[in-house]
Amino acid sequence: MQEVQKLRLGEGEDFGGEGILAVTKALLQSGVSYVAGYQGAPISHLMDVLTDAHEILEELGVHFEHSASEATATATLAASVNYPLRGAVTFKSTVGINVASDALANLASGGVMGGAMIIVGEDYGEGSSIMQERSHAFAMKSQVWLIDPRPNLPSIVKAVEMGFELSEATQTPVMLELRIRACHVHGHFQTRANVRPSFTLKDAIENPKRDTARIVLPPASYVHEQEKIQKRWPAALKFIQEQQVNEFFSEQAQNFGIVMQGGLYNGVMRALQLLGLADPFGQSQVPLYVLNITYPLVDDEFKTFCAGKLGLLVVEEGQPDYIEQNIHAILRKADVPTRLHGKDVFPMGGEYTGAVLLQGVRQFIEQYMPEWQIQVQRQDLSPSPVQALAVAQVHARPPSFCTGCPERPIFTALKLLEKELGPRHVSCDIGCHLFSILPPFNIGATTMGYGLGWAGASAFNSNETDRRTLAIMGDGGFWHNGLTSGVGNAVFNQTDNVLLVVDNGYSAATGGQDVLSSKAINPIRSTNNPIEKAVRGVGVNWVKTVTHTYSLDAMRQSLRDAFNSRERGPKVVVAQSECMLNLQRRVKPLMLEKIKKGQRVVRERFGIDPDTCTGDHSCIRLSGCPSLSIMSNPDPLRTDPVATVIDSCVGCGLCGEVAHAAVLCPSFYRAEIINNPTPWDRFKALIRSKVIGFLQQRIDKRLEGIAA
Repeated sequence: MQEVQKLRLGEGEDFGGEGILAVTKALLQSGVSYVAGYQGAPISHLMDVLTDAHEILEELGVHFEHSASEATATATLAASVNYPLRGAVTFKSTVGINVASDALANLASGGVMGGAMIIVGEDYGEGSSIMQERSHAFAMKSQVWLIDPRPNLPSIVKAVEMGFELSEATQTPVMLELRIRACHVHGHFQTRANVRPSFTLKDAIENPKRDTARIVLPPASYVHEQEKIQKRWPAALKFIQEQQVNEFFSEQAQNFGIVMQGGLYNGVMRALQLLGLADPFGQSQVPLYVLNITYPLVDDEFKTFCAGKLGLLVVEEGQPDYIEQNIHAILRKADVPTRLHGKDVFPMGGEYTGAVLLQGVRQFIEQYMPEWQIQVQRQDLSPSPVQALAVAQVHARPPSFCTGCPERPIFTALKLLEKELGPRHVSCDIGCHLFSILPPFNIGATTMGYGLGWAGASAFNSNETDRRTLAIMGDGGFWHNGLTSGVGNAVFNQTDNVLLVVDNGYSAATGGQDVLSSKAINPIRSTNNPIEKAVRGVGVNWVKTVTHTYSLDAMRQSLRDAFNSRERGPKVVVAQSECMLNLQRRVKPLMLEKIKKGQRVVRERFGIDPDTCTGDHSCIRLSGCPSLSIMSNPDPLRTDPVATVIDSCVGCGLCGEVAHAAVLCPSFYRAEIINNPTPWDRFKALIRSKVIGFLQQRIDKRLEGIAA
């Protein structure tokens, strides 16, 4: 909340902070009237910042809301179609644009009066959690201008402000593409005063306007296509050139050059610096053409930049190579002989990391200046014998649930039930619960998209068998798309299969934002809307809610009932327990505050008696909790390592539940850690230690007799 106060900075002040906060400040400086969006990496923090800044937004008359989906967010931009209102929406790409594509196509067809901006978090590359695709195709398909600024705060802020101007000048929505590094880059820029819109939402509501020429309905839709070609496209090219949106550096330094997406500028400059062809301050010895707008490309700029140059390197991350193909067409049509390089020195797919850029830029430059003495020697990147040995011995560590996650016991119950009733076809969904497809659970066959878990199993609906399939969906996916596409679809088509809704109280995978069914009291949102009530409302009759997922018996019995029920029709099991990560974030500060005040605080932890543990490790195989590990066996006659619980334990109790549910060893014990104990606590601890000490002495004497 303290960070958000930077949004109040006025004219000429110095802003220092992260990229996402700078984007928010730029929106306010641009006179935005409304903002909406759906959380998702790498722009979840933008939604969080806007939520925390709701008082500042209200002061400026800016409406902000958490949209039900990316399609909902994009449809919000309809407010800019008939009114001079600037609006922005944000979500994760490319999955978000997939969801929003219908609204995006309609918005781009009719065009806008006010500036309309879609801020997409480009989640492409090694750190991504989704399929490897790019936003570029959607920009081309719907003719939406794609902005890809250099990843520094002044460039990002300028891109936001200029993006609204471009949108209004061309009556076209724009997309601002922010990669992970751009979202989290830190820096400074000189602020401008926040702007309260001169034409407000109140003005629009009280003075409604309509223009049927802007609605996508024949024959207007045919006119829209011609407008794009004859009016909007030329207007965009004119704006980009006049405002010098794209940047040129050292244009005449060599008879070859490099053109790049703006977001890759820092990486290219680092490669040039390592090759001795640029200094740390951005002075390049190689001509550079930085595309801060990657769609549309400006033919005249390419003709000018390539004049007299033998070769041009295109640095375009990902595939297909849309930009490279476009440049080929531009140069060949203009009969410019410059030879084009790109995917011949760079990989067709994959993130352009520092190593990839260094290798590709070096290979390009050596073709055109073989006499150039490159400062960096070629490095042998093959692993050393020590590294190879370490790789062979280190086990793969797939991503998994957090320590104490309430979803872990759900899949433990499914594994136990699998032994009893046999394996089932399991259709998964997007969210934390997707980790169940990995060890140690290995549950799940497919996932088709956010909220599409039950739809992904819709074909498996046959009267020729009584065996039921299982679909899994999180509460975030349920409210995003699952209630209609999954539950409603199952009711309408009379499926006899089972849906398991994992209700952890938040949109946990995207950072813990509230959803409709969250238990928290949210002063600016409506929460506490039960999932069970929603599914019954669309026609599901068989519904069971488990309010404590850590109870394996209750969890297993509810799923068993769903699989074995004689009642026909869709069946839904709602598994409720609060996300442990959010629970700890909420509880830990309160506990620390109580401890500082000297108040009594009790924390539960679990442990394993090494003398009782047999080294079976079934607890680890059926739980996979990160706090469960192994240690050397204290018994010299046994060589198998025993299980142990490390300090990260949060006391959820699942390991003990697993031990009993699977009829394993009774080696687990529960302990209480008491801060600021009372005299009674100290007295009980003293008595216990004396009794335990006495019993241990008897055991030691017995062992001494056996040894003698």
